[in-house]
Amino acid sequence: MRAPGQRRAGAGPMAAAAVLAALLTGCAGGPDGSGAGAPASTAAELPAPAQRSPAAAPAKEGTQAASAAPAKADPDEAESDKAHSDPASPGVVVNKRRPLSPQDFVPPKLVVPRVERTVAAERVRLRPDAAAAVEKMFAAAAADGVGLTLVSGYRSFEEQAATYNHWVGQYGDKAQADEVSARAGHSEHQTGLAFDIGQTDGTCTLVLCFRDTEAARWTAKHAARYGFILRYPQGHHEVTGFSAESWHFRYVGPEIAGAMQAAGTATLEEHFGLPPAPGY
Repeated sequence: MRAPGQRRAGAGPMAAAAVLAALLTGCAGGPDGSGAGAPASTAAELPAPAQRSPAAAPAKEGTQAASAAPAKADPDEAESDKAHSDPASPGVVVNKRRPLSPQDFVPPKLVVPRVERTVAAERVRLRPDAAAAVEKMFAAAAADGVGLTLVSGYRSFEEQAATYNHWVGQYGDKAQADEVSARAGHSEHQTGLAFDIGQTDGTCTLVLCFRDTEAARWTAKHAARYGFILRYPQGHHEVTGFSAESWHFRYVGPEIAGAMQAAGTATLEEHFGLPPAPGY
């Protein structure tokens, strides 16, 4: 998902310069003092901000919903929906019509993958299961002569709100911003399961032409083996709600990723039989 400094397809040279400037700013401004492309030296574990879970609203007295559960509930269907709604589950589905619950969810533990990165450590944190899989995938790519770099990872509710507001200001309205950035509480980055990649030489970082790089081709081919899917594939905007992003990967675990690859299913919505989410 695009962060400030990224551009949409067709943007001009000034936007490309803004991308580079934003990346360099992120590197220089990191508290660990890391430079662009510098690998993390340790599996540094950084504390996640305290989670603020709002209390559930009480049911109104005298209503049928407050006094009785729905009749003939299908336990298998309820369990399946729970897996796709639970923000702690690798199978959670977050989109424009499926916000996180609670919307200010914070993963209980976040770590920094020991891979090459272009930004400061706190900007690439992931859940431990996703981070371990990233390390394995990056190592396999390197063994094949393909250089991958981590560009972004976990983003808090507040950070996502700032990111989205940046794009609203950039385009002048929410409609265009909604094509490239999720509103706070609707972003996969907030789960700690999603991340953006780049190629180590910086070619087409976070822009449409990245899909033609060796890094994008290798990762699209091998990601499922490590439990990842390309979350926003080309031609599925009306299902996912977002423009294609060949750099945005999501950890779902080897079982789900393998099943999607075997079935040729392109999106989580289609795989789980959930409705498309073209808008809020």
